[in-house]
Amino acid sequence: MSENDSAVTLLRSTRLSEVAEYAYAATVPAGTRLIHLAGSCPLDADGATVAVGDYAGQAAQCVANLRIALDDCGAALTDVLSTRVLVASSQQADLVAAWEVVRDAFGEHAVPSTLLGVTVLGYDDQLVEVEAVAAVRD
Repeated sequence: MSENDSAVTLLRSTRLSEVAEYAYAATVPAGTRLIHLAGSCPLDADGATVAVGDYAGQAAQCVANLRIALDDCGAALTDVLSTRVLVASSQQADLVAAWEVVRDAFGEHAVPSTLLGVTVLGYDDQLVEVEAVAAVRD
């Protein structure tokens, strides 16, 4: 599905800072099917945590897994309304390393996103998790 076919409209405010690398809001028309995805984790097909100790590597695996979950729902990254990127670190550089991978994966479809440093995530050696909400036309 191309960006033009997406039900998602990204909104940027002219009254808010342009420093954010994403839209401040997203909307979908009435009658659109919402898809709430569980957090995408840096796990391989066997359930093992990949890229141990590597924030960017784990973010890349999270995005790859997110693409699969979206595809299973008949959606793509261009159908995502918002994301939440969780990073198990108190260091801003670690958060940015993960964020840059997620941001680059979305390209021009710069959805509203929240980047959070957290204490711990659910799997052994897990450093990154990416949650998303998507929308598709029925």
